[in-house]
Amino acid sequence: MQPFTTLTGVAAPLPVANIDTDKIIPSRYLKTITRAGLGKGLLDPLRYNKDGSENPDFVLNREPYRHAKILIAHENFGCGSSREHAPWALMDFGISCVIAPSFGDIFFNNSQKNGLLPIRLPREICDLLIEDAKQGDNARISIDLEKQVVTRPNGEEIHFEMDPLRKHLLLNGLDDIGQTLQHAPAIEGYESRRTRTQPWFPTTLLDD
Repeated sequence: MQPFTTLTGVAAPLPVANIDTDKIIPSRYLKTITRAGLGKGLLDPLRYNKDGSENPDFVLNREPYRHAKILIAHENFGCGSSREHAPWALMDFGISCVIAPSFGDIFFNNSQKNGLLPIRLPREICDLLIEDAKQGDNARISIDLEKQVVTRPNGEEIHFEMDPLRKHLLLNGLDDIGQTLQHAPAIEGYESRRTRTQPWFPTTLLDD
């Protein structure tokens, strides 16, 4: 997982509440277990017409938002069913941060475990950032995770709250496996002692 430290880029305004995970990435895209290519299906019901053509009115189909790194939405983003493909699709498209007043709990946790930063800010602040984002390429937004600050195009800094453990993991690019491997010396020491004191006990499930 790539560390998340700072980010500056175009933000796409999506002033819609209750964007569920089926809208973020519909179930027909879930046949794959890899992350590559899911960006094409991101927000499919909103991005594409029934004939498969792009909806020219949708924000991610317009410049400069085709290259957005940040998405700003309204309440309850990522609600609905559990699917890790939702943050995968956002990141494959190029979005590394979503700002909203609230998130679906499972999406919120899945995002952080996959390197995508979800930031909770009050609705009135999100609306200010949405207005900033509407200015397009001339209004880039910056995020500093270490300082826990979102910087508007006018230079105003907005503080956001962050769980200390999740912050540490994102800053260091540690997923669940990486977090466990931080304790590798202690694990190896335990296994070594157990081998000496309980030699009849298999060291791994794959010993056979």
